[in-house]
Amino acid sequence: MMGRMRAPSPYRVCFVCTGNICRSPMAESVFRAYAEEAGLDGLVEVDSAGTGPWHEGDGADRRTISALTAHGYEQNHTARQFQSTWFSALDLVIALDSGHLRELRALAPTPEDAAKVRLLRAYDPDTAPDALDVPDPYFGGPDDFEACLEMIEAASEGLLDAVSKALAARDTPAPAAPAAPVTSVTPTAPEESA
Repeated sequence: MMGRMRAPSPYRVCFVCTGNICRSPMAESVFRAYAEEAGLDGLVEVDSAGTGPWHEGDGADRRTISALTAHGYEQNHTARQFQSTWFSALDLVIALDSGHLRELRALAPTPEDAAKVRLLRAYDPDTAPDALDVPDPYFGGPDDFEACLEMIEAASEGLLDAVSKALAARDTPAPAAPAAPVTSVTPTAPEESA
């Protein structure tokens, strides 16, 4: 009896900001919606965390919830702190600013894990290389949260494209090993016995 084929493991993306109540839960909700709209639900797992423990167990900031709700995004969030042990289970760790990028890469157990950490706005082709941070809206007002959401949406399209390509590459069978070279062997006549 043939065994059932195991479903491929999902592509796992974790968004990380400082306290996991403003930027990263916003990015998590937006990217999850984009992935679902692209038909990738079940193939992509999305979550978020903070570099610090200050808000562990709290929900998202009310202004984050307000901005997401106003734009039709769903969210159900509980803040938590990113752990270095998570790297092995993640495909991408998306930092919301360069400070998070440095902290996460320093936390990575291996160079391969450090290479998984990327800046979100690097996926937005219209963002200048010196403007890759999503500014923290925490000390601002509703307009700052709206601006944050716009940056996240713009970058999420490019990120979705990159994740789709990574998923396609996983589905492409590895090239077959090259066949051993064929050498022509001239048979030798058996020796005659005397």
